[in-house]
Amino acid sequence: MDKIIYDTYVKTLHDELLPAMGCTEPIAVAYAAALARDTLGKTANEVEITVSGNILKNVKSVVVPNTGGLRGVISATAAGIAVGVADKKLEVLSEVTELNKPEIEKYLNSTKFTVKQSVSDCIFDISIKEIFEKEYALVRITGHHTNVVRIEKNGKILFSTNSENEEAVLDNTIDNLFSVSNIIKFADTVNLKDVEDVLERQIAFNTAIAEEGLKNDYGANVGKVLLKAFGNDVHNLAKATAAAGSDARMNGCNLPVVIVSGSGNQGMTASLPVIVYAKHLKVDHEKLLRALVVSDLITVHLKRDIGRLSAYCGAVSAGVGAGAGICYLYGGKTDEISHTIVNALAIDSGIICDGAKSSCAAKIASAVESGLLGMEMYKHGNQFYGGDGIIEKGVENTIKNVGNLARNGMRETDEEIIRLMIKNIK
Repeated sequence: MDKIIYDTYVKTLHDELLPAMGCTEPIAVAYAAALARDTLGKTANEVEITVSGNILKNVKSVVVPNTGGLRGVISATAAGIAVGVADKKLEVLSEVTELNKPEIEKYLNSTKFTVKQSVSDCIFDISIKEIFEKEYALVRITGHHTNVVRIEKNGKILFSTNSENEEAVLDNTIDNLFSVSNIIKFADTVNLKDVEDVLERQIAFNTAIAEEGLKNDYGANVGKVLLKAFGNDVHNLAKATAAAGSDARMNGCNLPVVIVSGSGNQGMTASLPVIVYAKHLKVDHEKLLRALVVSDLITVHLKRDIGRLSAYCGAVSAGVGAGAGICYLYGGKTDEISHTIVNALAIDSGIICDGAKSSCAAKIASAVESGLLGMEMYKHGNQFYGGDGIIEKGVENTIKNVGNLARNGMRETDEEIIRLMIKNIK
């Protein structure tokens, strides 16, 4: 296939399939805080936190890992400053031990924190200013979780980039290289040596946290409930496994996951159902890896127009990706996978994102269900057609419609969700 497209897809998989410990929004806050501490060169006694509403929404209810159950943006900031290792980026809290964990609460109780909502137009915006007497350091991250756009110390700009808005970060110049047909061609022909390291890590990390979620008590135990209530046939096991990973991750499990589109929940949703079905179908390992390529890249393709954060639940895109990957396991090609995608998008495109929390696991189960139902519909000769709601003839047109719905049409919905969620955060 075209070398530019091939190289773009290989780079995308390496850029997207990153390890992260904990929900990525509080971890991004902790990363910014740890980086600001290193820049200041000392531990601040006053901290100013300025974040966009979507960051507040996604940090409010989720447990920050390795903190003993603490939640919220102040806790994430304090953890990053007290015990974070900035060089680890999205694993910034991975080196916390039982010995230094008490330092987090000690720092929380001895430091003045203020939280403000950003007035910028950037949906993903984190700014941490740390002050010690007359000195200060500031770190700002925008667009995505590790995209540092400004480092400042005592009035001097140490680092700055013009990419201080989401649109610039998304690199829209490569949008026209993404299509379902190109993704399937790539999955069929990619030299697996170019991508197997990140795919193998995705399998290992995400399987481990799902097993942990099924074994122990986390949050609402959605994965365990699904198995107890509906059995362990492959269809239900695919949903339960993905949900169990989220059960653990949203409720403080310190095992890492491999993310997709900046989200661990999406990373697990895109991979775990495919892994479950590959085992059930007894396909060879190469087929599994190629199916994961389909699922991961379809998820990324769907999310490019939507953006990293919105009122649209990202698990829906990953559930659609999983359905596409499972269809590939069954031998589906571009036509079958395109119809699976359209069918699935017609079913679950109304799920809202009201932040990271325990109920994400249930939304993941619903998203996986829509992907599986979309595939089964087409296998049995049924489908949704252009003109059915937001569905338009041609899979790329439907994907574009969903992107417009999520990014533009749901903007006011997002603002109302944020108002409802943060009215008591002071």
